[in-house]
Amino acid sequence: MSEAKKPTNAPLNLRKEGKPFKNPLSLQIDPALFEKASDEEKAQQVTMRESVSFMRDAMRRLRRNHIAMASLCVILLIALIAFVVPTFYPYTYTKQDVSAQNLAPFQYSAKEQAKIDRGQDVFPHIMGTDALGRDYAIRVIYGTRISLLVGIFSALIVIIIGIIYGAISGYFGGKVDMIMMRIVDIIYSLPDVLIVILLSVAIKDWVSTSKSELIARLGAGMVSIFIVFGLLYWVSMARQVRGQILSIKEQEYVLASRAIGASPARIIRKHMIPNCVSVIIIIAAMQIPSAIFTESFLSFLGLGVSIPMPSLGSLASDARTGLRSYPWQLIFPALSIFLIVLSFNLLGNGLRDAFDPKLRS
Repeated sequence: MSEAKKPTNAPLNLRKEGKPFKNPLSLQIDPALFEKASDEEKAQQVTMRESVSFMRDAMRRLRRNHIAMASLCVILLIALIAFVVPTFYPYTYTKQDVSAQNLAPFQYSAKEQAKIDRGQDVFPHIMGTDALGRDYAIRVIYGTRISLLVGIFSALIVIIIGIIYGAISGYFGGKVDMIMMRIVDIIYSLPDVLIVILLSVAIKDWVSTSKSELIARLGAGMVSIFIVFGLLYWVSMARQVRGQILSIKEQEYVLASRAIGASPARIIRKHMIPNCVSVIIIIAAMQIPSAIFTESFLSFLGLGVSIPMPSLGSLASDARTGLRSYPWQLIFPALSIFLIVLSFNLLGNGLRDAFDPKLRS
């Protein structure tokens, strides 16, 4: 064989060595692309993730939201102060000292200063005192407790009524849905502030004449606030739950439950409402600051909790008369309302992002 013909055997030699050969001018696919991957290459493509439930996955996303977690810490700290501190605080919200009226923060009256001079221990008034000589810090703490209780219990009332109403409307549909949603539209069309004030006045007069022991403990103002929320503020929850039920009721598992004869109550309770839990949690978190703000607003107008029980709104209202001379009496309750409402709103945004990432802003 001549020297000129030797290069023509190169492809054959490559094939004998086990290496695939492709003519650079050929339009065929390179066989090397179809070689089996090695174990190391396969391991690089494997992305293992722990199987978690929807709730655990949502909580994981929530923990990554630093603003929401900081807000949750602020809420827990405020709740701890509101419910634990009064148990060992030396002053009560009703105790008066006429010699210690309108004191500034950490200021002592002449009577208290005389006790200090005699070597006695006198606990300072951290936020000063009010016009009746009552310690202002304990009154702000009790007002914060009232606001938190109103917010939480009002949210529970809204959740219960809204879930039941919206689930029934969405599940049965047709004329039932039309009639129930028209009632919701009527409530939506009412002016909120005016109706809340009118209902609060009417209900408070009715509750004040009641002989119920529970109402006597809660107070006419507190009961009237709960009734107002139960009558007006559940419509948003009902609409959201209805929308979720309408999208869920045509799913295969709901049709299977109907086929085996499950009752509507069981289908709603076992299959539909658990799948609406994300919407329920988000709306409940947004409802709490709204309830707190509404309670403070009604107390500011004198329609909230009954005296002598303090409320942040009533404290702010009482502080108006001495705003120029004693501005701290307005600053402390206003700051408490600001922190509570802001923290709950930021936490609600974090819950929305965690439970429904499609709505993430």
